[in-house]
Amino acid sequence: MSLNLPNALAFFRILLAPLMFFMLVNAQGIFTQIHISWINYFAALIFVIASVTDFFDGYIARCWDQKTKLGAVLDPLADKMLILAAFLGLMMLGRASAWAVYLILIREFFITGFRVVMASDGVEVAASMAGKVKTVSQMFAVGFLLMSWPGGELLLWIAVALTLYSGFEYIFAYVKAMKKS
Repeated sequence: MSLNLPNALAFFRILLAPLMFFMLVNAQGIFTQIHISWINYFAALIFVIASVTDFFDGYIARCWDQKTKLGAVLDPLADKMLILAAFLGLMMLGRASAWAVYLILIREFFITGFRVVMASDGVEVAASMAGKVKTVSQMFAVGFLLMSWPGGELLLWIAVALTLYSGFEYIFAYVKAMKKS
């Protein structure tokens, strides 16, 4: 099992998630001489770098035919860790609705577990376009909330709606696949 470039990028994203969380919830108490806006900018920069690695690890894996079983586990794990770190940090700072964060995280945990059930039944459901749009909407919401830009809360609720919709898509795809078998 070798650590190819896409897997290394996913692993790097896993390492960036707690760093971003730290910047959001602990950095102001440690770096008292730095204005909070600079800490927010640094947390946002970490998030952008991690988000870019999400695009490139998938792109490289597909284009260079470097898809691996390790990557199939690392990539969604890294995504969940990054989103979890961002939304929990933003919620702790009072910038994200606890209900919105709860709904997103419940869907993420449920679908992750549900995919294990699907795999045990021999059903493979590829990520849909709705799932990709969900991820992008979550990333935009996080970016806006990190920067305290207007519209961040609206983007968060749009991300919630898309997140729930894409979760239902997985369930419907599973039911459809089970009816065929």
